[in-house]
Amino acid sequence: MSENEIKTTENKNKEAQKTEKKAKKKNAKLNRWFKVMRGFEFIVLRRIFPFKKHGNLKKYNDGALIIVGNHYSVYDVAYSCMLTNRPVHFAAKVELWDKKIMRYFCNKCDCIPINRDGNDVKAVMRMLKLLKNGEVINIFPEGTRNHSYDSFLPFKSGAAALAIKAKVPILPFVEITRTRPFRTTHIVVGEPFEFTEYYGKRLTDDIIKECDDRIRDTLWALRVGYLEEQEAKKQAKEAKKKKK
Repeated sequence: MSENEIKTTENKNKEAQKTEKKAKKKNAKLNRWFKVMRGFEFIVLRRIFPFKKHGNLKKYNDGALIIVGNHYSVYDVAYSCMLTNRPVHFAAKVELWDKKIMRYFCNKCDCIPINRDGNDVKAVMRMLKLLKNGEVINIFPEGTRNHSYDSFLPFKSGAAALAIKAKVPILPFVEITRTRPFRTTHIVVGEPFEFTEYYGKRLTDDIIKECDDRIRDTLWALRVGYLEEQEAKKQAKEAKKKKK
């Protein structure tokens, strides 16, 4: 190996070390920020916006993961964070960066800006890289806040295709009612699932639609299951009162 080749190799190694060091510093800073956020959530938000989790109570602290849920308010991000002790990278509409306060929050949380007008290749590549590194991404397929309790908004494609390309599980959760001060919000978390049958295959529009529909159906089933369970408990309680 010539002297120039040796110098080139050394320079490449130095650059790689600098990049790795910079990434570690950024990750450490992000971890500290999320610890602060979770502390704030525990001390303040839980007193003002109490919530209760149902279903799958496990915390996912290892491996890449895509968290998917319905979207009622800005507080929904807190429910994603409670599913893991790690930082969560939120996919957020690019318009949020136009507002000073939201821009600060999005940058501190290392959110992923999404252009909802079309295919955002840059955002997709970034999310795939994060998942490859074993990190957590949160996606709200409705794309914007839903003001109806009776149905979901039309789902936007993205979560299913990402899960298949990155070969990672999806963790579903559903918020039963919109978060309101001093009223308990009930969150139902399902079991993680994967689209293993499509790993390594060419994704067609029909396959993506089928998988997106499966995500939607899973979230809706969590909602319906909880409401039916609560109704059954209510009826049992009323029947018990009548017997007395």
